[in-house]
Amino acid sequence: MGVSPSPQTDLTTLQKQQGATFAPGSPVPLSFGNDEAARSAALTGVALVDRSHWGRIRVGDRDCRRFLHNQTTNQIEQLPPGRCCDTVFVTSTGRTLDLATAYSDADSITLMVSPGQAEPLLAWMDRYIFFADKVTLQDETATTIAFTLMGPASGEVLAHVGIAPEAIPAPQHHTPVSLQAVPVRLGADSGLGLPGYTLIAPVTAAAGLWCQLSEAGAIPLGERGWEHLRVERGRPLAGAELTADYNPLEAGLWGAVSFDKGCYIGQETIARLNTYQGVKQQLWGLTLSAAADPGTPITQGDTKVGVLTSVVATPDGWRGLGYIRTKAGGAGLTVTVGAATAQVVDIPLASRGY
Repeated sequence: MGVSPSPQTDLTTLQKQQGATFAPGSPVPLSFGNDEAARSAALTGVALVDRSHWGRIRVGDRDCRRFLHNQTTNQIEQLPPGRCCDTVFVTSTGRTLDLATAYSDADSITLMVSPGQAEPLLAWMDRYIFFADKVTLQDETATTIAFTLMGPASGEVLAHVGIAPEAIPAPQHHTPVSLQAVPVRLGADSGLGLPGYTLIAPVTAAAGLWCQLSEAGAIPLGERGWEHLRVERGRPLAGAELTADYNPLEAGLWGAVSFDKGCYIGQETIARLNTYQGVKQQLWGLTLSAAADPGTPITQGDTKVGVLTSVVATPDGWRGLGYIRTKAGGAGLTVTVGAATAQVVDIPLASRGY
């Protein structure tokens, strides 16, 4: 008896038919052979990105809001059903673990976390569930998919696949919708601060949903194009800008931190940084004259003022992200990164408290 193709196999086959190439062993399309056109679509039309390799964790039961409120930086306990927000997992010393998007439902909260972070975050949270806590944790990464529409024409694609205008959520909201009898969570969030929506659905619907969205006019965008946009927009990523070396305020994530909520893990450190203006380094964008490896020191004259954390080659040249000492300056500063010279530029997603 033959073995039926898996939903992932069906999706991969469809994406290959659209020109996708894959890195060895990766289920994520690296490129559809249209990087620049797809990047342009994300900015001026609509692009479609497969983010199924990002983690999805459902936190459920009676105490789920209080639990996540105590675990992360944003105001989760008062997040009503149908709303979503970014929040940061931090260590007891305020160092970053990951940036997550929290989707609030009546009886649970679904977290979308960085690629590869679902398992370590599940283990982290499990350490803090005590006997009396009514909290459940479920990894839904393998049983769901996540596709993101990105660009100003994203709403037109949703309308084309049959979602009524009144059913499309406002920014920082999400809602359940049905596409050809498939239940979909539709969130008004692109992950990069651009207009767009993220659709989370059962993995069994993967190929059909991707086909609907691409046939409706969305241009497939591979991981390489996403990474270009991520660096240009300044979204910090776990393992690069979000590590035990940095805190959320240094990463430009002030908008994901509540300074009015009660105690949470790492709260004392972050509160002191805010009160005493103690942010000693900040994340900035860089336009580089040549390639450089992440981890390369950023210098001004003979003085080290920071470190490069990400770098990509774009049609417009080399672009990077890096942490630079607050006292050294910010946008407009000229620095050296290895053998390259670089101009420090602002990044759209960074929020800065002072």
